Amino acid sequence: AAPRGGHREDFSPSTRSLAQQRGLLRMLLRTSSALLLLVVPTAAFYLPGVAPIDYRDGESIDLKVNKLTSTKTHLPYEWYDLPFCRPAEVVYKGENLGEVMRGDRIQNSLYTIKMNVEVSCQLLCKQSYDAEQAALFATKIGEDYRVNWIVDNLPAATRVVEPALGSSPSRIITIYERGFPLGFRGAESIPGTSAGVNYVYNHHRIVLKYHTEPDAFEGARIVGFEVEPFSVQHEPAGAGGGLSTCSGARPVTHSAPPQPVSGPQTVYWTYDVRWEYSEVKWASRWDVYLYATDEQIHWFSIVNSLMIVLFLTGLLAMIMLRTLHRDLRRYNDAEAKEEAAEEGGWKLVHGDVFRPPQRPALLSVYVGTGVQVLGMSVVTMCFAVAGFLSPANRGALMTALLLLFTAMGVLAGFVSARLYKALSGSDWRMTTLKTAVMFPGIIFIVFFSLNMFIWGQKSSGAVPFGTFFALLVLWFGISVPLVYLGAFFGYRRPKIEPPTKTNMIPRTVPEHAWYTQPVFSVLIGGLLPFGAVFIELF
Repeated sequence: AAPRGGHREDFSPSTRSLAQQRGLLRMLLRTSSALLLLVVPTAAFYLPGVAPIDYRDGESIDLKVNKLTSTKTHLPYEWYDLPFCRPAEVVYKGENLGEVMRGDRIQNSLYTIKMNVEVSCQLLCKQSYDAEQAALFATKIGEDYRVNWIVDNLPAATRVVEPALGSSPSRIITIYERGFPLGFRGAESIPGTSAGVNYVYNHHRIVLKYHTEPDAFEGARIVGFEVEPFSVQHEPAGAGGGLSTCSGARPVTHSAPPQPVSGPQTVYWTYDVRWEYSEVKWASRWDVYLYATDEQIHWFSIVNSLMIVLFLTGLLAMIMLRTLHRDLRRYNDAEAKEEAAEEGGWKLVHGDVFRPPQRPALLSVYVGTGVQVLGMSVVTMCFAVAGFLSPANRGALMTALLLLFTAMGVLAGFVSARLYKALSGSDWRMTTLKTAVMFPGIIFIVFFSLNMFIWGQKSSGAVPFGTFFALLVLWFGISVPLVYLGAFFGYRRPKIEPPTKTNMIPRTVPEHAWYTQPVFSVLIGGLLPFGAVFIELF
């Protein structure tokens, strides 16, 4: 009997043979594809600037100096703004846009380091300071400035000596945070110091950790960089040269008399180099910095609070959207109009919520710029998760933010034009111009004004005029045309129709209480987040 519908399938031997051949062909294709995946060689690559460097024994390694930073003044300074031991020619490392914006100024130094070659009490230089130079050191030490060095693209970590308490001996705790103190202030609790006098760390014990894998690569890779600072009032050994306070057989300790910085004096700058083998691989050498804690700025608490606020805001928005969608479906139903008359509160204004505001252009600019910032944030986080914004690539985050904000101008123009058209606006060109220049212009004016004050302090955080010109090129040469391009396509799209009809006569809005006024609500709504961040930062 034929199947239902009058169709009779053909089960002849030729048809079955053809189906078997097709099935066998599919199986062969799948098997060959799997074998190709196993046979074809694959290759990995390192991002520019973060590839490992293999050093052979005795090979020279550069120690570069970076800016001096402080959590009190937040004004960075170049290393050679203070009278340190200076090479004959100071060479600046080429910096990207993000590094310049952060105030990084990476320079060469006189420190000589060779792979697996240890040095003890090496004299760097002898510097004579007058009263003004000594006072400059004392001021920076009092402002808690920290030194930032770089070896093999790895920032220095701090070795802090915990003082003895009662019968417990002193022990060294390695705190992995970028930079180490320039000096310290004397106190009665610190032996050998005078209260209120500043002391400079003029001896540095450089501890470099390396890792070797003969089967994977030749030589050694640096996986750790620690600096333990000492303050030592060195004394010359006599006519034979050298220092009587330290030598290869007599290493520097924290019990030595410290070096004060008060009045004209001579300071001997010395250093040690120690090498230690580590099981940490090169790919994991940044992990210790990622888990570091800052004693003054609790970044983790700040980020955690912001994420909780964003999560709760998103959850509340989802609940409100579901409620609105349910109510809108009910209000659009002609049979439910009688039920709507019995309801009260905000549901009564469903026919007025989509009424164009008094300033539709300004609202469109706000929304368009918000989408631009949101797109920049989402893409930046995606790049960070993918590993393109490695901490080894200094300034990459700032550079990515600037470039992505510029590129997301097309989204700002598109959203702004669509919303402006939905609000029955007609002058889309002026609205697009406001979207392109309003918020970037405000930020640029504030940034330029603050930069003038930083210039007055002669800080390395001041952005040069060349960088300002580059920012203006990004703004007017790329961002503004992209905003206009997005607005052109956005305004050509069909008008967005609201889900509910707008009443012809606006509903009368009753008088608001004083605590529901917009100004008061904005101040109260932002007071708690601002207070939390302010307390954590300052």
